[in-house]
Amino acid sequence: MIEDSNTARCFAQIADGLEETGALELGELGATGLRPVRRGIHFTADRAALYRINYCSRLCTRILVPVKQFVCPDAKAIYRAAGSVDWSRYFSVDQTFAVFASTAGSTVPHSQFAGLTLKDAVADQFRRGFGRRPNVDPQQPDLWINLFLHKDRGTISVDTSGGSLHRRGYRINSVEAPMQETVAAAMVRLSGWDGRRRLADPMCGSGTLVIEAAMACCGIPAGYLRRRFGFEQLPDYDPRLWKAVKTEMDGRIRKLPERMVYASDIDAKAVSATRGNCKRIPHARSINVLRVDFNRIEKLENHVILCNPPYGIRMQGGPRLDDFYRQLGDFLKQRCNGSEAFIYFGNREMIKRIGLKPAWKKPLRNGGLDGRVVKYAIY
Repeated sequence: MIEDSNTARCFAQIADGLEETGALELGELGATGLRPVRRGIHFTADRAALYRINYCSRLCTRILVPVKQFVCPDAKAIYRAAGSVDWSRYFSVDQTFAVFASTAGSTVPHSQFAGLTLKDAVADQFRRGFGRRPNVDPQQPDLWINLFLHKDRGTISVDTSGGSLHRRGYRINSVEAPMQETVAAAMVRLSGWDGRRRLADPMCGSGTLVIEAAMACCGIPAGYLRRRFGFEQLPDYDPRLWKAVKTEMDGRIRKLPERMVYASDIDAKAVSATRGNCKRIPHARSINVLRVDFNRIEKLENHVILCNPPYGIRMQGGPRLDDFYRQLGDFLKQRCNGSEAFIYFGNREMIKRIGLKPAWKKPLRNGGLDGRVVKYAIY
């Protein structure tokens, strides 16, 4: 935030394709002046809304607050701009920091070099003022600093999230190629599931989809297990206000109805991972997790089905993958009458193999995959 101001302009980083959905979520959490752009959302927030967004947003990955905007014809401008910010207001010489940078179409083309220039400016400022410099911790620093360059303009921001918000803290066990938590939360939101119908994931992997669904249904803040946030480093951080916001949001948590969420997988390791991860979240212990091949499930009628099937990373491609998707399509047609299925296709070629007519398709990136969420209404 900007000291002596009740509100600040902020920027939420979000996956490509989720900008409009993310803007709706931010509005629900108290943001105003929303302006979606590619892979982000500009908005205004007061301190309480900033804390609430970081604690509760299921879709955004980082919430940035700009501290310096400048004309950037070359790398020297980065050094000058970073040097003009009093970094001792944000962290001490005994704490750590890290820089992440992006240089989209900039006159400074290399993000690693741009980030290194900013890091040097911060370190040199501390060395001049205190006779020594703070250490860099690229994993868990006390302060994350963001540099964004576009053409000849630059913005330096502090990360009020303190690292990516997709790291919820419940996934202590995992499987190969897991779905990112924010992507899973996006699938839950796009499905419109509100806890009135039963929900199932017959290929649950490490359980990310069903856990995100349970958290949304129960009103459990996405950052419930997070120990610290970047906004605690801001000059105007108000611990009493943060405690009040957290208490208010935690007070809205409710139980998950019995037998409402079902998860299964053919892999014993996946079932074990899901069960272990469910234990980390209040009320998620009631999720029914079984080891079973989806082809052996008798029926899943009148359910909302969320699923992230293998797409070539967890299963080798070729005929085996084609056959798998044909079997999945047959399962949905023959045993899931009255259900709505929301399937994530990391390999978009497999949409043709499932043999069902989509109700809609929406782009959704999962890591480096330019995938699609596809809805099927099964009658």
